[in-house]
Amino acid sequence: MKSPATTLCHQHHHFLAGTPLFTCKPSASLRLRPSTAKTTIRMTLREDGPSLAVVGVTGAVGQEFLSVLSDRSFPYRSIRMLASKRSAGEHLTFEGQDYVIEELTADSFDGVDIALFSAGGSISKQFGPIAVEKGSIVIDNSSAFRMDENVPLIIPEVNPDAMKHINLGSGKGALIANPNCSTIICLMAATPLHRRAKVTRMVVSTYQAASGAGAAAMKELEQQTREVLAGKQPTCKIFKQQYAFNLFSHNAPVLSNGYNEEEMKLVKETRKIWNDMDVRVTATCIRVPVMRAHAESVNLQFEKPLDEETAKDILKSAPGVVVIDDRASNHFPTPLEVSSKDDVAVGRIRRDVSQDGDYGLDIFVCGDQIRKGAALNAVQIAEMLLHMFQILY
Repeated sequence: MKSPATTLCHQHHHFLAGTPLFTCKPSASLRLRPSTAKTTIRMTLREDGPSLAVVGVTGAVGQEFLSVLSDRSFPYRSIRMLASKRSAGEHLTFEGQDYVIEELTADSFDGVDIALFSAGGSISKQFGPIAVEKGSIVIDNSSAFRMDENVPLIIPEVNPDAMKHINLGSGKGALIANPNCSTIICLMAATPLHRRAKVTRMVVSTYQAASGAGAAAMKELEQQTREVLAGKQPTCKIFKQQYAFNLFSHNAPVLSNGYNEEEMKLVKETRKIWNDMDVRVTATCIRVPVMRAHAESVNLQFEKPLDEETAKDILKSAPGVVVIDDRASNHFPTPLEVSSKDDVAVGRIRRDVSQDGDYGLDIFVCGDQIRKGAALNAVQIAEMLLHMFQILY
């Protein structure tokens, strides 16, 4: 039987709320829960849609790519499921169609319009340029190309104009980089305030979930929790130390300046996305035993005054942001509340009393690392390509 990834299907595929979006056999660990956002019948397989490829489809973000594509009724005429040789030959069911997972090779991108990559930096560096050469627009979730001055680094709600020169349907391939998850979640909240009052300095402390280190880390956190509660020695393969009921400095390599790579990503990416090399940014990144949503404490210093009530109003109207700021009941954003959700939640919005006047604010931000921090942002970039090409859906 031919893989549907290479066969054009001529019918729409319907699925109702409550039915699984996709399954992957034989590995049960590749199944995700259906999104609660799904409330309507989806009709996304269509002959006038682009051809897609998902690179790293068996990983946590790869699986979330599929969930988001389905939730948002993203149109496609075909989709190729690509992974390592180890996963090749497994079957994956997506939107009622059976797909054979294919080994990623140099020939995987023939006829592919948009390729969603989340298989690590080395894979992106090897195969991203090959896909571009074949005419694909690559949306890459790794850090491989983020700081390349010729590659736009995009958060659709923040800097969409940075990719306006890339045209779907032109036959010319291109690279677009997805920012790091902590950068996306931070800037979703900070940018609307930056536009009003101009941020001159930003201090960020992150509390990052297991999902940022992949599906294996999520699985190990769950395993460690069971082991510790049972009085057993925890299995430490991913982080080399106990993760359950603990927290520690982010596991990224520490650089000569004392910052780790994760922290410097936030510094450098913020400057590139805001196109402001003068903004001062410092960060401390911490890994916490949470499954899939990051939290961040953000202190902002402004060039112009901005009071907290105005800031709340700005954030309430910002796309992709929800304000949870109920002081009376001490209810503010939590990682659990935003897990598997699209919006980034902001709360604890208050004047920084260490600064004179209204030139500083503290905010607390939570966002789903796999979704807005990775897969959703990438699919939103793909949606922008469709709208620029005037494909309506």
